[in-house]
Amino acid sequence: MQIDASASANAAVAAKPLSPDDQLQSLFTEILQQAGHSGYESAEEYSSDQTLEEDVRSSWTNWFGPAKAASYAADYDPAQLKQDYGDILVRSLNEGGYSDPQSFLQGLSKDELQTIQHVQRLADPIRVDSLNEEGALNLLIPPPAQVDLNFDGLTQSGKGLGIRFPDSRTPKSAADAWEAATADLSPQEKMHYELQMKLPVLFANLIVDDQGSFVRQREPGDVDWVNPLARGDYSYVDATQQQLDYLEEYQYQMSPQQYESGTQFWSSFQQLLQQHGAL
Repeated sequence: MQIDASASANAAVAAKPLSPDDQLQSLFTEILQQAGHSGYESAEEYSSDQTLEEDVRSSWTNWFGPAKAASYAADYDPAQLKQDYGDILVRSLNEGGYSDPQSFLQGLSKDELQTIQHVQRLADPIRVDSLNEEGALNLLIPPPAQVDLNFDGLTQSGKGLGIRFPDSRTPKSAADAWEAATADLSPQEKMHYELQMKLPVLFANLIVDDQGSFVRQREPGDVDWVNPLARGDYSYVDATQQQLDYLEEYQYQMSPQQYESGTQFWSSFQQLLQQHGAL
């Protein structure tokens, strides 16, 4: 009997269990789509024998494991924090919180808002009347599944703005290539390259004059804010080539280790993007 190796490999990939992060992205993409919002473009299609409420409980509990709980301040009981935020997620699901997050948050108690503040690692107490829709919505979503609702290239939770890559708007082909390219990197290395992928958003909002001198910087929320990654013709492959070109041009102004590791990463990521069919 002849076995198709490629088919066997594909079946193995398909059978691979989702990570806790991926579980949350799949689940909350389904919840957000039902509420009329966009979820994660790269999320696996949601499928479950449980109810959404049961999946919210189990996926949140699975993500907030002992290692995650230990990263929070010692003056909070991890088990109680997990239970309390899980209760809020279920209430949000059942009480329209994902359709109208501001109104739902307005109905929460001070203690419940403090629970959200702690889970989301916010420095200041939550003032619901100061939040936009994205900032309010992401308070009701566990961190790995939070979305860039307004497609500005940033992910807002409360008043805080975060840079992440891949984010909810990253095509699946690019997200899959990224996962493969960063699989063996340390958290610090991965964070470094994440920032590099989002630098186009930051640089696009620096205004310079004809001589190249700095004039001003657009701020998130400004009507003229620009997100180059939102353009239909944005190319992740071209972005990796720009990184490689930069390394070549400034090779002798950096350490050999920096040049070699950067060249290896961006070359590998570029090849993976092409293999996954990303633009």
